Amino acid sequence: MSSSADAHRRQIFILSGSTGRTCEEVLNAALAQFEEPRVQIKHCVGLDSHADVIHAVQTAAQAGGAICHSVVVPELKNTLLREATRLHVPTVDVLGPLLILLQDQLGQQPRGLAGLAFQAQRERLQRIAAVDFTLGHDDGAGLTDLSRADVVLVGASRVSKSVTCFYLAYEGISAANVPLIPGHDPPAELVAVDRTKVVGLTMNANRLHGLRQARVKMLGNAPFGNYGRLDAIEVELREIERQMARYGWRRLDVSYMSVEEVAKQVLSLVRS
Repeated sequence: MSSSADAHRRQIFILSGSTGRTCEEVLNAALAQFEEPRVQIKHCVGLDSHADVIHAVQTAAQAGGAICHSVVVPELKNTLLREATRLHVPTVDVLGPLLILLQDQLGQQPRGLAGLAFQAQRERLQRIAAVDFTLGHDDGAGLTDLSRADVVLVGASRVSKSVTCFYLAYEGISAANVPLIPGHDPPAELVAVDRTKVVGLTMNANRLHGLRQARVKMLGNAPFGNYGRLDAIEVELREIERQMARYGWRRLDVSYMSVEEVAKQVLSLVRS
């Protein structure tokens, strides 16, 4: 597009203390009601000082433009309105009327903090990404990029590795789990992971025996070998404990802990 074409477009300045996405979405929704609107959108975002706000308003005034803003910090908003009034810059506050309505309806004062909507959206997307990661790294899957995990849980079958990983994923933590099998070395990809991110879940033999017996009954008459035998489970747990010690992985006994408690303890270990 040529500069001469730009010169004939009405300039609308988006002013925001955060990303300006809220303003942009509202503005684009409004522009969609006009056939081929000759508008050029300018972004002045991340405004966090009176000087920034004044400079942005003055820039809009010099361009003969209008302002669409979502500034919510009261002091900065007052500066913006005062300067826009002084310089006769047409200004629309996209959040102001709605905030006033909600204030009246809820009987609460708005927090007046920039970026809250973006933060909530970012947290939601982070949770979705974490769940996707955990789905692709459950029960030893996805070893090629295991190092991307925030947490890797290891241990015997039925010690709540998967359910803990999905609980962590919902909290935005990219969690993976890898089973440890007696008589077999752990995968090289697991050994290569920073050991501070690896937590071994363990359980007393009687508790694990009960969980496996319930699993065997649920699945019917399939051949499970030593899977549900108490003596075999005792041997298996001792060997897995030796593997955890060999690689310096911290261990957590989850015998009588809820999933929430396990997840909390895992994060405490990883972040310590």
